[in-house]
Amino acid sequence: MELQNRTLGQWLEHWASETPDKEYLVYSDRNLRFTWKEFNQRVDDMAKGMLAIGIKHGTHVGVWATNVPDWLTFLYAGAKIGAVLVTINTNYKQSELEYLVENADIHTMCITDGVFDGSYIDMIYAMLPELRESQRGFLKSRRFPCMKNVVYIGQEKYRGMYNTPELLLLGQNISDEVLAEAKSKVSCFDVVNMQYTSGTTGFPKGVMLTHHNITNNGFFTGEGMRFTSSDKLCCCVPLFHCFGVVLASMNVLTHGSTQVMVEKFDPLLVLASVHKERCTALYGVPTMFIAELNHPMFDMFDLSSLRTGIMAGSLCPVELMRAVTEKMHITHITSVYGLTESSPGMTHTVLEDSFENRCNTVGKEYPFTEVKVVDPDTGEECQVGQQGELCCRGYLVMKGYYKNPEATKEVIDKDGFLHSGDLGVKDENGYYRITGRIKDMIIRGGENIYPRELEEFLYHLPGVKDVQIAAVPSKKYGEEVGAFIIKKENSGSLTEDIVKDFCRGKIARHKIPKYVFFVDEFPMTGSGKIQKFKLKELSLKLLAEQGIIPV
Repeated sequence: MELQNRTLGQWLEHWASETPDKEYLVYSDRNLRFTWKEFNQRVDDMAKGMLAIGIKHGTHVGVWATNVPDWLTFLYAGAKIGAVLVTINTNYKQSELEYLVENADIHTMCITDGVFDGSYIDMIYAMLPELRESQRGFLKSRRFPCMKNVVYIGQEKYRGMYNTPELLLLGQNISDEVLAEAKSKVSCFDVVNMQYTSGTTGFPKGVMLTHHNITNNGFFTGEGMRFTSSDKLCCCVPLFHCFGVVLASMNVLTHGSTQVMVEKFDPLLVLASVHKERCTALYGVPTMFIAELNHPMFDMFDLSSLRTGIMAGSLCPVELMRAVTEKMHITHITSVYGLTESSPGMTHTVLEDSFENRCNTVGKEYPFTEVKVVDPDTGEECQVGQQGELCCRGYLVMKGYYKNPEATKEVIDKDGFLHSGDLGVKDENGYYRITGRIKDMIIRGGENIYPRELEEFLYHLPGVKDVQIAAVPSKKYGEEVGAFIIKKENSGSLTEDIVKDFCRGKIARHKIPKYVFFVDEFPMTGSGKIQKFKLKELSLKLLAEQGIIPV
């Protein structure tokens, strides 16, 4: 094995040439199928359309959509001309969207109608009131001066927005020579994807990932599962996450496999897609596998074609791994540990690993990757079995946080090691286990939630004197959000329902506190620092007093 230097576009063109008539992208529920050649042609047509509306090398293009068929078209079309695709969480609400659009300097936004509890169309018009009066391509926004275009992914027409057919039509005015010239300027070390994560500190930051970062991480992920072009991967995890866009899509891209897509997670649709397409691999966070296993129609589907997959995003219970192995025929279920900043895979279990190691560890380091455990206080490397912070170095480390060199320096040290903020140990056989977290981040069902962002938000709620957000253990999601609130005097009317109602519609659903605790004080260190880890212990005590068992 060796590191690959192809760009996303070059990989796509490789398979369009080598296996032109092989199926690449399949939406089983609507029988939509693209061969490598057909998809590559659509990508070229879309790339021309993007050039026609002023997108060029280095331009930031936001995609705000579930796993719709043209999500990947925009990714690869942008990649071919050197644009940067900025992924946007489908659960974002108005303030989160506006923060990201401004911070990321987005030039063109590509959107769908939205999810069931929020209209993207309405939110875009609220953010860009000038859009209703603008000719397409001539947007001038006072608040967002970088924003020039909005593209609706679909057939419908909206005032001030292009739609997909119009973009493809505009592309017909761009010659093959112009497209070829744009392609020639793209290097595998260019940034191709920017994903927003809370990282280890502060508000969400744009993680800049290169072609070299993500194609190689996807390639080695597939190698660990012995992927070949005959494999069919059912992808039901969101493409706006590294799990979907790298571990799934880049694995398929670098192995010439088939990607069977599910637009929005539905356990029945996943089971039906695996059954109909004879998928050999399936990905998901633990809650997805639980939903599939417990679906009342589970026994109706033949899943015997499955052989491997990845369960990741949060802690994977051993009994769940066993059930997936026995009942879903995924005899070699694997796991990956990492973070967006590491593209994302840092360690992974592979097919050859024992069931015990695949259940109880996060495997060994990826090829061409150095992983070490260091003492957070001294920076010295830990002995085998000694707990410390997991760090990595190699091709997989992000280029940095967008427009934030200070935050970049906080997580990438002078020797080039990325500090994960997670605690772990290395055993005598070279396997890593995750044991805790230095940072305060909550991981709920694979979604990263940073407490400070929620704390700042809840400070605006009348009656809140002080608030701390901490993780509450959950069997279903790994962790849930707990809000610990000290009330202002004479604010007795503040209730759990009022707190949750204040959040609804303003922040993403997964960030809304599942539990609200009213306390008189927070546990403190001798130096006056709040001990977040003790809030987790306190939550279990308070829930027990109420007779509530966390689920």
